[in-house]
Amino acid sequence: MPNLDEPPALNEPSLDEVKAARDRIAPYIRHTPLVPAIAIKQPIPSCPDLWLKLDCLQVTGSFKARGAVNTLKSLSAADLQRGIITASGGNHGLAVAYAGWLAQVPATIYLGSNVPPAKAEKLRQWGAQVVFAGSDWDEANQAAMTVAATQGISYIHPFDDPQVIAGQGTLALEILADLPQVDTLLVAIGGGGLISGVSLAAKALKPSIRIVGIEPVGAPTLKASVEAGKILELEATPTLANTLAPRKTEPLTFEIVRRYVDKFVLVSDEAMVEACRWLWFELGVAAELSGGAAIAALMTNQYQPQPGEVVCALICGAGTAGL
Repeated sequence: MPNLDEPPALNEPSLDEVKAARDRIAPYIRHTPLVPAIAIKQPIPSCPDLWLKLDCLQVTGSFKARGAVNTLKSLSAADLQRGIITASGGNHGLAVAYAGWLAQVPATIYLGSNVPPAKAEKLRQWGAQVVFAGSDWDEANQAAMTVAATQGISYIHPFDDPQVIAGQGTLALEILADLPQVDTLLVAIGGGGLISGVSLAAKALKPSIRIVGIEPVGAPTLKASVEAGKILELEATPTLANTLAPRKTEPLTFEIVRRYVDKFVLVSDEAMVEACRWLWFELGVAAELSGGAAIAALMTNQYQPQPGEVVCALICGAGTAGL
């Protein structure tokens, strides 16, 4: 269980820094809709008071624009001269490509071979240079970091960076402003940047709030590490949800997640596909597998709310999974 009496992790963003990120990025991102799951044909019986935070409607199609733009706006003009670089499962790359477009600087995105070609093409449409390296994000990231170090290019980490985490935390500010009575947030976990920012900001504003992290059965990266009490590297991450499949987390996100997340649940690829179909049929929301993870946790009873519990599921990424 989280221990809020523990000292913050080194470089953990404060609530004031999350609020500063909100103000910094406001002209460049969307305050996305928070909608109740009502007037639907097949409700989720276990969760009658369900709300959906639709950050799949964010710029570039995911929450990642928040962290990337906050990091961009924190860099000096000199830092930006040689451009920006990252590695991505797709969504973070799109966000960095968008940031490069905003600043009119070159953006280079390294991808693993497991990234869908459609995402690579969308990166190019935003004006980014795309480089494939390795089979997955971990291998692509090593290549990107090497280039960043040797060429002096500003590297924007997908999750283990205070500015990125602060940017993602602006989601929690929006949710609690729009739905102050919320009891529980359901958050998909990849590397841990989203749940780190959301959990630290939400707990600072409302210590009683419950944070539930959802990972694929094939990629329990944070769950395994937190249960072991140390960062573990998985040998493989067999899941179709490539944006939720890094083999390991990093120290900052590990410490924040260990401190603030109340519960972890695992969902199968099949459950995420069915959740995406439900979102499309019931709400006309097109989500990728990561975007369906929170709904999958409810539909399979991996998370069962208590009577009267107000639940918010983060629909974090757009796509066409299962449609």
